[in-house]
Amino acid sequence: MPVKSERSTRFADEIRIISPWAYGIAALGVVVVVVAMVFAHFTDKSGDRFFTLPVLVPVGLLGAAALVCYILLIGYVNADAGRRGMSRIGWTLLAMFVPNALGVVLYFVLRKPRVLTCPQCDAVIEPGFGFCPRCRHRLNAICPQCQRGVHESDKFCPYCSADLGSGVNPPSVPVANRS
Repeated sequence: MPVKSERSTRFADEIRIISPWAYGIAALGVVVVVVAMVFAHFTDKSGDRFFTLPVLVPVGLLGAAALVCYILLIGYVNADAGRRGMSRIGWTLLAMFVPNALGVVLYFVLRKPRVLTCPQCDAVIEPGFGFCPRCRHRLNAICPQCQRGVHESDKFCPYCSADLGSGVNPPSVPVANRS
């Protein structure tokens, strides 16, 4: 099984791909929730005062937090679909209009692997490729004896038990396409 050449990303790196328009719409959503809560408080004409501030503040904060998370998830789906070579508009609309956030769940289940590029010729390559299909540039570390993919940190080949001490042919790690 070839070693994946895709680097692992941190949560902060993933958050950075969300477009500024999604943050703007999320802020607008918070304003709408706050205005709705104030409107509900001041227009309550019933004598029991169900819409009191001690009830409205936690409900409003919870609703605003849920709305912000949902809007930012839709923004993430839009940006991530683009960088994976998928239909941005299609997946964004699916995430928005399939009820109960099932569109977002479907996106995370069905999304393609990230598109990678060769560090030498910028050709598009799939994760797990050992060599670039255009220029033959080695993308993964390989054992010098059996020519199978190994991890750079391995001391012995897991397939032929050869000593990898300094004989591992290190890869040039491809950079993720940042489109």
